[in-house]
Amino acid sequence: MFLPKYPDSPTPPPAHTHTPTEPTAPVRRSLPSVSIDQKTVAALVVGGVVLTALLAAVAVTAISVAVAAVVLRSMLRDHHRS
Repeated sequence: MFLPKYPDSPTPPPAHTHTPTEPTAPVRRSLPSVSIDQKTVAALVVGGVVLTALLAAVAVTAISVAVAAVVLRSMLRDHHRS
């Protein structure tokens, strides 16, 4: 029968040894140049306006639904009283 061979030392050696290195200057990565033309700016402005309009429409709809719910609740409560 085969038995596993155990190491002689009771503690295992560290898995990662930290070796200090000399501090070096950080590597500077250059970003690719992006050309921004008038069409790009116009598209961003139009997209921002459209998204703002959609957000305003959602807010107005939510307020309208809330007001309608309060009015209907009030009408139903008055109807049940009489």
